[in-house]
Amino acid sequence: MAKRLDGRLLAARHEASLRSTIAQHLATAGCTSYPPGLVVVRVGDDPASGVYVRKKAQACGRVGIESRIIHHPATASQQEVLESIHQLNGDSSCHGILVQLPIPPTLNACQLLLAVDPSKDVDGLHPLNLGRLMRGEPGLRSCTPAGVMALLDHGGIALDGTRALVIGRSILVGQPLGIMLQQANATVTVAHSHTRNLADHCRQAELLVVAAGKPGLVGADWVRPGVVVVDVGIHRVPPQQPQQQGTQGTLRGDVCFSAVEPLASHITPVPGGVGPMTVAMLLSNTVQAWQRHTTVTPA
Repeated sequence: MAKRLDGRLLAARHEASLRSTIAQHLATAGCTSYPPGLVVVRVGDDPASGVYVRKKAQACGRVGIESRIIHHPATASQQEVLESIHQLNGDSSCHGILVQLPIPPTLNACQLLLAVDPSKDVDGLHPLNLGRLMRGEPGLRSCTPAGVMALLDHGGIALDGTRALVIGRSILVGQPLGIMLQQANATVTVAHSHTRNLADHCRQAELLVVAAGKPGLVGADWVRPGVVVVDVGIHRVPPQQPQQQGTQGTLRGDVCFSAVEPLASHITPVPGGVGPMTVAMLLSNTVQAWQRHTTVTPA
């Protein structure tokens, strides 16, 4: 039976460390420093976004980060949202800016992300921060890939020379994670919707990271015994039984957990695996940005 890579447990440890760091640095700076500040720019009323934003705000409260939301209606213009971002770029009490995706299709998401000051880009999506990642330079890292790497490190997974397969090539997960794994000396293949014989690639992998956005894509016949499996996907599946109609259904990932768990050496659960670590890395990026913007010397 696989050992579970528990994101909730590790995220709680990260939060405890960040809470201590914030308290110590505020004590050192005294009245000369604001606490860390994170501002989420949200456009429209996507239900899932509302849930994510609340969870982020709750996590900020637990560690001592002051969070707030600038919520534009779905009818907001590109210029209105850009003006909010420009104001936050010059706001000394704001150390991290997060543009909550998705945004309405009438707006240009790329332009909005480019408008964020790279030093406040706590999502790690600005080209400058992605370039620093590519060059192996210090900088703000994409939250989900950084969370995956933290889980692997905490689980004692040896990456040097490991054959790793990442399914999914998005700028949010697949591409930056592929770079991070290469920098850890793994031999990395990034697969996608045009990859031929995907199941064969999966069977060769010693580390399998699935960020395909397809519930239950990977089953037992796609993995080799002893594989390490990281499931980035999360989907709400409607109730299967008539008596469950009217309920919210269940959450599941891109991997058939019950089928794959007996074969894997390590596996992330859904929920409770990568998700909590994504939020933990957002908090970490915010504290890192705060340290660089204040007179407090970074730890």
